[in-house]
Amino acid sequence: MSVAGHQSDPHQRARLRWRARRGLLENDLILTRFLDRHESGLTDDDVGALTELLDLSDNDLMDLLLARRELQPELDSIALQKVLMLLRSA
Repeated sequence: MSVAGHQSDPHQRARLRWRARRGLLENDLILTRFLDRHESGLTDDDVGALTELLDLSDNDLMDLLLARRELQPELDSIALQKVLMLLRSA
């Protein structure tokens, strides 16, 4: 049995959008704008990186989005850097 990728599974796309809803309005606005602009081009690796960012607390995520701090070494990867750059430009 093969697992469908993000782009081919509407349920996965809907789950990602639901998961991107945040308690801080600023995070919510940035993530919604990001998904509106970039979701159709996200690879499964991008979705995995975004999911890792969504595991962060709202305050930690906001600090990253506003470039008040950079990724911690345990999270620093090319995939996370790419998604963070796209988020910051959203």
